[in-house]
Parts: sequence; structure tokens; C-alpha cells
Amino acid sequence: MSKTSSGRGKFIVGAIIAVVIGGAAIVAISSSGSESSTSSGSVSEFSDITVTGDALPAFDSVSSATDAAIGMTAPVVSGKGFTGTQITTDGAGTPTLLVFLAHWCPHCQREVPLLVQWEKDGKTPTGVDVIAVATGTDPANPNYPPSEWLAREEFPALWPVIADSKDKAAANAFGLSGYPYFVLVDAQGKVFKRASGVVAMDDLTAMINEMIGA
Repeated sequence: MSKTSSGRGKFIVGAIIAVVIGGAAIVAISSSGSESSTSSGSVSEFSDITVTGDALPAFDSVSSATDAAIGMTAPVVSGKGFTGTQITTDGAGTPTLLVFLAHWCPHCQREVPLLVQWEKDGKTPTGVDVIAVATGTDPANPNYPPSEWLAREEFPALWPVIADSKDKAAANAFGLSGYPYFVLVDAQGKVFKRASGVVAMDDLTAMINEMIGA
């Protein structure tokens, strides 16, 4: 073989290798971009929770009329929603209703549609923030994951939802003892009332109106 033919052959082989490497690089970049996009749009059923302030005593539904937490400064919980949005329970001077929900709890499953309809009917008292906490989350229990359950009920479209930590740091900070669980915090950041179990919307409205003096 002549030197010219040998050189041409080496050039062709080199060009083929370059094309293969370039193609692999493009695929790698494309895959990397795809993974990044999926990650940024990912859903997490848990979040890291930060608690500021003292935890409330455990709620005793039997003697709720003499709830020791009433008048206490409520702790402030900060965490993330299912898609990573930062959320805090600090009302910054606005009365707040906190609703703690577990995806596997049949009482919660009955209460959530009532809350949604309450808001859609315009019966939620004005000037009050409503924040939910998805807690007690367990992949081994029914109706998992909570993100999909609440989305089906259109709950996150109305109010922010904090994904609690695996050790239920947010729920424990507010003294949760049963589901669903409600904590009313007034404009001064003090606990006004706590309730557990199914609560009728008229009763919930009355409690809020009493808190805000409506």
C-alpha cells in the first residue's frame, strides 16, 4: 500500500472515531439535561422541618375545654411543599388555621372534601391563612402518596401544604394526638384553640370567627 493510501485510511478511521465520540457527547449532554429537568420537577413526600420555639403539650381531646396550650406562643414550623416550595407557619400578624392530615386516615379523607367545598362556597372567614401539614406519611399504608391524594381533591390549589418530616417533627411540635388535627393561632401568634377528629364546617367557621372577633 502506498503512503498516500495509508494516510487516507488513517484519516477516514480518525473521522469515524471523532463522529462516534461527538455523538456520545451529545447523548450525554442530552441525558444530563433530561435528568436535571426531572429532578427539578420531582415530588417529595417528606421535607426537612425546622421548629422555632417551644413545642406545645400533647392535645387531650377528652379534656379539650381546659387545653393547657391555649394562650401559649405557638411554635413556628418551616418546611417545604411536595414540589420544594418553602412554606412557614409564621402568620406574621395574620390569624392562621393549621390542618394536620394523614393520607391513610379515613376521617381525614372525609374532612378534606368538606374543607375544599367550604372554600369554594366562599364560607372560609376572610383574613385567615389556612396551612395544611401532610404528616404521618407511610408508604406501607393506604392512599399513598399524600401528594397525589391531595391533588385529586384540589387541596393544594387552594392552600399551601407542608410535607412533614419522617419523624413527624411538625406534628409533634403542635402536640398532635389524633387525625385530623386543627390548631387555631391568633394574630399575636398565640394558640386560640385546638381540636381533633372530624369537625363540621359550621363549627370550624364559628371557632375562627370567635378567634378574629367577627
